[in-house]
Amino acid sequence: MKLSIAALVLSAVAVAGTSAQIKYGVTVKAEKGVDFSKFKTYSWSNGQPAPNKTVDAQIVAAVDRELKGVGLTKAASGPADVVVMYYSLRRTDVDVKAKPDASGARPQFAVGTLAVALFDPSKKKQLLHMRLDKPIDNDPAQSEAIIDKAVAEMFAKYPTRTK
Repeated sequence: MKLSIAALVLSAVAVAGTSAQIKYGVTVKAEKGVDFSKFKTYSWSNGQPAPNKTVDAQIVAAVDRELKGVGLTKAASGPADVVVMYYSLRRTDVDVKAKPDASGARPQFAVGTLAVALFDPSKKKQLLHMRLDKPIDNDPAQSEAIIDKAVAEMFAKYPTRTK
């Protein structure tokens, strides 16, 4: 099932020349008045998947596992209670407060952003948005463990778990 929802815009711009401090960690925004305990089924729709097919499959598997953990089952066919999308990107952040090296460059590090959103399939309205921004290790051998941990951190704040 595909939704014609505008893609969530995630900033991929490195921090440069700004005094704002980047906050890393999980943010969750849930629609007020929604009883998440009533949702029993979900289906997937396209978001902004990871370009690497292995990483994409790892993210989907981790989200599937966490959705099962909060009591949702993937709909085999037909309509579901909610539609799930994920968005991911990797960016480079610059530590603008660090002292430049001899060449004038400041320290840079890779940051991963992963967002998972749940939508009402009939109203096409976003019900939940969970986002994690975190410095990451670029080692491909560690990607599955990093993804599993990141998705678990996000779902630890799922509305039915935080009440």
